[in-house]
Amino acid sequence: MSASLDEDFELNNQDYYSLLNVRKEATIEELKASYRRLCMLYHPDKHRDQQLKTQAQQLFNQVHHAYEVLSDPHSRAIYDIFGKKGLEVEGWEVVERKRTPAEIREEYERLQREREERRLQQRTNPKGTISVGVDATDLFDRYDEDFEEMPGGGFPHIEINKMHISQSIEAPLTNTHTAVLCGSLSTHNGNGGGNINMTVRRVTSAKGWGEVEFGAGDILGPLIGLKMFRNLTPRCFLTAQCGMQFSPRGLRPSCSLMMARHLDQNTMGYLQWRWGPNSAMTTSLVRDTKTSHFTLALQLGVPHSYLMMSYQYKFQDEDQTKVKGSLKTGWFGTVVEYGAERKISRHSVLSATVSIGVPQGVTLKIKLSRASQTYLFPVHLTDQLLPSAVFYATAGPLLVYMVFHRLIIIPYTQAQKEQELELQRKSSATDIAKKKQEAESAVLLMQESVRRIIEAEESKMGLIILNAWYGKFVTDTSQKQEKAKVIDVTVPLQCLVKDSKLILTEASKAGLPGFYDPCVGEEKSLKLLYQFRGAMHQVISADSEPLRIPKQSHRIDSES
Repeated sequence: MSASLDEDFELNNQDYYSLLNVRKEATIEELKASYRRLCMLYHPDKHRDQQLKTQAQQLFNQVHHAYEVLSDPHSRAIYDIFGKKGLEVEGWEVVERKRTPAEIREEYERLQREREERRLQQRTNPKGTISVGVDATDLFDRYDEDFEEMPGGGFPHIEINKMHISQSIEAPLTNTHTAVLCGSLSTHNGNGGGNINMTVRRVTSAKGWGEVEFGAGDILGPLIGLKMFRNLTPRCFLTAQCGMQFSPRGLRPSCSLMMARHLDQNTMGYLQWRWGPNSAMTTSLVRDTKTSHFTLALQLGVPHSYLMMSYQYKFQDEDQTKVKGSLKTGWFGTVVEYGAERKISRHSVLSATVSIGVPQGVTLKIKLSRASQTYLFPVHLTDQLLPSAVFYATAGPLLVYMVFHRLIIIPYTQAQKEQELELQRKSSATDIAKKKQEAESAVLLMQESVRRIIEAEESKMGLIILNAWYGKFVTDTSQKQEKAKVIDVTVPLQCLVKDSKLILTEASKAGLPGFYDPCVGEEKSLKLLYQFRGAMHQVISADSEPLRIPKQSHRIDSES
């Protein structure tokens, strides 16, 4: 629910901490000190000119509202979690005020669910999978003497030997009942079939749910199943499932039972018993952290018993890159898999896995996930363990991805970002003009205070802001044609000087009094040239980086 709030434009969610120039962990005393100082600056009674008086009143109201929100623990907790939009949700007046941020988040989500309940009942959640199996064994296992006898035999024969398509939709019937309809079609070497399933799920309580499944198909016949889930303790849950398949060979009952337990914050243990056509007992251990995912599983059963171990490393980058490897050995043989996964756009994830097995051979698996749709392309290269097949299965996808990423993905994402940025600028043009006007008004109101501050600082050779610019600076020679987008913030920063010190907190500087955002959606920085004890100093600070001056490291010699 809270993700929708993040999509709102930032100007509509003014940073109250930045406006008061306090850190997010500021105490009530720090809030009061900043509030008093800004009140003295913007109080309407201090200005005789009617126009200045009106401008001061508007700025005074903003500061007062920001202080009211941050000085109230209840409102501040809501603002810290959801921002300004969170304060506008109806229903907060009935929430108990002595609540933790976690409880407030839970209450917010409940209020959002109630507001969207009617729409959710009409909304479906489509999920689909398309799998296309490719037989490319002629690339590596070809028999040259056979090809010589065939016309055009010099070219390997590559064919699609199997396909699978499945789709499901779900629809909430009531607050506790959900219906799911799914179907699938499969074909392998010219033979195929399909089935359709209808499931009705009922949430019995906060601890459990149950569902009934009805299915029919042209291969296995009708199916009736029952599944139940129950939280036994806060750290342990149980899933039970039973079914009856009416196949042409007779009645085929099945049953399974799984128990899972949280061993620690990141580790789960599973124990599963399955009875039926593929009876087995399976135990597994799964550890999932921010940087890795590890699985260890052991199965004893008919017809297959195996031991499996897999590991996945998660890089902490923007593209959410992951590398993975696994080893699986049992009565069927041994299979080693390795691969990588990467996010290629906002809603798309691409992965490639190489599977090397005895006696399975070498297979390359390509997977593309976009939103709730999944596309699988398993390409079987050879039935033997050939080093050439392993090499091409590994190097081929890497080379194709690098070319695809360079020529298609990067230009597409850049064009998409520029388009979104342009739309953002157009939609926020009115807000920017308003913020600019407020900043200019604030600078006018600061003039008298700044004059007194400069006089006081000059008398003791203190801190004097000579020049200050905020926005996007163009320093790269390759971007000479691009214009710098900066505003003069010398007066606003001088107004914040107290006792020969200037302290800016860790927040966007666009929210400071006298500031506004001159380049929406782009990276900004603050460039300062100041004088302290008769010496020149210079510093460049990132937009959200905390800043404290003066500092010895900022000093520049007279020649430079």
